[in-house]
Amino acid sequence: MTIAPSLYEEVLAAAAGRPLAPPRAARDSAAVVLWRRDAGGEVEVYWQRRGRTLPFMGGWYAFPGGGLERSDASLPVAGTPLGTDETTCTAHEPRGLDGRASRPTSPDLVPGLAAAALRELFEETGVLLTRSDESRALALPPDGAPLAERLATAVSALDAARLRFAGRWLTPPLGPVRFDNRFFLVAWAPADGEPSWFAPESEAGEWIRPATALARWRRAEVLAAPPVLHLLRVLADEGPDGDGRRLLDTAEADLGPLRRIEFVPGAIVFPLRAATLPPASHTNTFLLGFGDCALVDPGSPFDEENDRLLAALAAAERELGRRVTAIWLTHHHPDHVAGVARLREALGVPVLSHPATAERLATRGLAVDGTFDGGTTIVLAGEPPLAVELLHTPGHARGHLAFRLVATGAVVAGDLLSGLGTVVIDPPEGDMDEYLDSLARVEALAPTLLLPSHGAPLAGGAAHLAELRRHRLERERQVLAAWDGGLREVEALVPVVYPDVAPMLHPLTGRQVRAHLERLARRGTIEHPHRAGEG
Repeated sequence: MTIAPSLYEEVLAAAAGRPLAPPRAARDSAAVVLWRRDAGGEVEVYWQRRGRTLPFMGGWYAFPGGGLERSDASLPVAGTPLGTDETTCTAHEPRGLDGRASRPTSPDLVPGLAAAALRELFEETGVLLTRSDESRALALPPDGAPLAERLATAVSALDAARLRFAGRWLTPPLGPVRFDNRFFLVAWAPADGEPSWFAPESEAGEWIRPATALARWRRAEVLAAPPVLHLLRVLADEGPDGDGRRLLDTAEADLGPLRRIEFVPGAIVFPLRAATLPPASHTNTFLLGFGDCALVDPGSPFDEENDRLLAALAAAERELGRRVTAIWLTHHHPDHVAGVARLREALGVPVLSHPATAERLATRGLAVDGTFDGGTTIVLAGEPPLAVELLHTPGHARGHLAFRLVATGAVVAGDLLSGLGTVVIDPPEGDMDEYLDSLARVEALAPTLLLPSHGAPLAGGAAHLAELRRHRLERERQVLAAWDGGLREVEALVPVVYPDVAPMLHPLTGRQVRAHLERLARRGTIEHPHRAGEG
């Protein structure tokens, strides 16, 4: 049986023929790792949990830091950060389709960067490092007069000589915000004043031994990004007094040509360029497990990207003992399956999907090797074994599956939601009732982390799902209000319900409106739009 592609699928197919946009530019930024020795001589670092309402990495643990501001170059600074004169580092830019990577050979301290590091430290912890004895007075309170005014009043300058360069990292292309971040170590002294944290930028802060922080991450008690984990590992192994070479070598966090992005133990994320719906430009492919592994959604159609993925998977098996034993699919859309044939042939493993996904793929000539459904738990052998619960989450697609990592509560969410925009519900494949029900059922599981197929991970998953349901129901109220106001044509409803959406996107937005109308008709709230004369 031939199943006609939806409008959404037609748009994705058209995207495959468009030139790829260049990666988003990275914003210069800096972060500071305060460290000290406790009474037993053990190294501790100060980290904070970022506010959950922040758009970038809300709820994650990180070191104080942020983006360079124009005013930073005008702040008075004395001295130069240690280790920046002749230091080489390996800031890792994920390789593009030409296979090349940018690996700067210097920290590249652009004007104002050292000041930015010290300003961010002050704003986020209250610790102000200056050449003046009045530093502690200047630092209280942190939300008072602008820093430039405080420094001018005290006739003081920020003390950049307290900074020691500790590596340069580029944010992978997971979301709309990317940073070219430089880390600096600072040996804290009691005279600097005890660091604190301030809402809404942060929710908590503490001194902690690096090994203890890593153990908490392995137990999935905290969320931390790869640069933070790398710094913790090196400081746990070598302390802050080594020669620094390992701190600067970001390649230690790579798997072949790709970054080892493991936000939660047992789930490595590989963002791959794909023909997907803007503003997304990548589909996240996941490697689940600690021994026998499932590869989820190899969705790139580009040979160069799949070459990089295969090289990274070979490195994961060689270096971590993680070997792919099956390919799992969340659903049938092209930006999730475009690399399946290439990866299945190269790896010699079966492809598994929901039966409805298998049915849709068969009409395109792509046969899966087996099916599975929600309510099943699969245990991937390894040290430790990884139990994965399959969740049937229709709405975006009839056969949509999500994968819940039982030990940590993290959910590989596919297109249940997006970190980069909205999820299209396109009838008849898409169903708004089923979609809202899927959101509610996954919310009830209280996921600790949502790993979507597009965009960055989302901490506090239940709150995100609840907000998404609230937003969809609010949109439905707007549709109903416009309908009650006499509008019956989808084309007339779209600009009223979505006034800020560009006209070129109205056809897709119209499918969302159609999904709400069909839900309202099924509930008996309105007359069915077809019977009302809407074509």
